[in-house]
Amino acid sequence: MMTDLEKAKEFFTADRYATELTGIEIVAVGDRYAKCRLETSGIHQNAVGHVMGGVFFTLADFTFAVAANHNATAPTVTVTSTISYLTVPSDNVLLAEAHVLRDGKRNCFYEIRITDGQENLVATVNTTGAHLS
Repeated sequence: MMTDLEKAKEFFTADRYATELTGIEIVAVGDRYAKCRLETSGIHQNAVGHVMGGVFFTLADFTFAVAANHNATAPTVTVTSTISYLTVPSDNVLLAEAHVLRDGKRNCFYEIRITDGQENLVATVNTTGAHLS
């Protein structure tokens, strides 16, 4: 019998941009919760040598998708997201954790916190999702 983590990993292999191209891996799943990890390299950098903002956003959006769709009865998609970049990561590891703030009949609200491998908070994302029926 597959664990919840194994089920989530299998389901989200279909999200090839996040998993194959970007390299994000699912680390943990729970009730309206997910944690994902990304080890950055040169392909994730912008012209000034820092991790491109879109990498943080992709990591957050994917982590939200895993949390919001884990054991869901209907698919959930992002409606809006707001990201705040707080500082440059101190290493090449990024960890994102998505926690539900409110889950209603049609919409849900999540906070995604992105830290580096030293547990420094580098970005926060607030996402509103819609439950499709």
